[in-house]
Amino acid sequence: MRFVWLCFVLTSLVWGAKPELLLLETYKDQTISGWLMSEKMDGVRAYWDGEKLISRGGTFFAAPLWFTKDFPPFAVDGELWSRRDDFEHIQSIVMQKEAHEGWRELAFYAFDVPKERGGLTKRLAKLDYYLSSHSVDYLKIAPQFTCKDENELQRFLHEVEKAGGEGVVIRHPNMPYVATRDAYSLKVKTFHDAECRVLSHHKGEGKYKDVLGSLTCKNDVGVVFKIGSGFSDTQRHNPPAIGARITYKYKELTKNGKPRFPVFVRIREDL
Repeated sequence: MRFVWLCFVLTSLVWGAKPELLLLETYKDQTISGWLMSEKMDGVRAYWDGEKLISRGGTFFAAPLWFTKDFPPFAVDGELWSRRDDFEHIQSIVMQKEAHEGWRELAFYAFDVPKERGGLTKRLAKLDYYLSSHSVDYLKIAPQFTCKDENELQRFLHEVEKAGGEGVVIRHPNMPYVATRDAYSLKVKTFHDAECRVLSHHKGEGKYKDVLGSLTCKNDVGVVFKIGSGFSDTQRHNPPAIGARITYKYKELTKNGKPRFPVFVRIREDL
């Protein structure tokens, strides 16, 4: 009985309840005048429940105590992030099962306070007030800017993407936090992105005749297609394993639902 209890305690240190999170819809020329826009950080989603950092899949991150010791006693939704174009490194830090010094390269960038009532502006004001009266080194609010119109949104998107950023998030300032896909919380990118499973490998031609040329994949709606670009030379020699989940980007869908010009982005580890 004691052994069973000990196993339960050890398991509880690794797995928590899967948090109910807000998810983004895709921007499709909606009217967004007066909405708040921010850079879409390409990091690892995290949820602070007032005591622990939890992944979107319900795993407790092994964050060092010095990283979270001054975090607030209320829930915060955000992204573990370091800098642009650094996802693989960020992921390698947070996926380790023991606390380590690598976390000093990261910060938790908050974009919402889920349990607070009122609109986004009011919710973030609660966190801003807390940060103004406490010394917190590793928790920051993701910068928010009021969007005047479509032209301003596109200018901001261009600046972010030109600097190596992933895209933009734009949200209605007065809507409540909802733990589902939200029509008032939108992602804006030049390219769409999605995830799929690797089904098979195919050797290339010419200089790639002895290494990976393309992958056959199946996405979440069951469409099978090939990805042949976006791989580094290292990845062509050591391609994603069959069964691996990967992220890809594409320009648009064909009439048959296949992504047009799909490009490999990264292997996506499940957290």
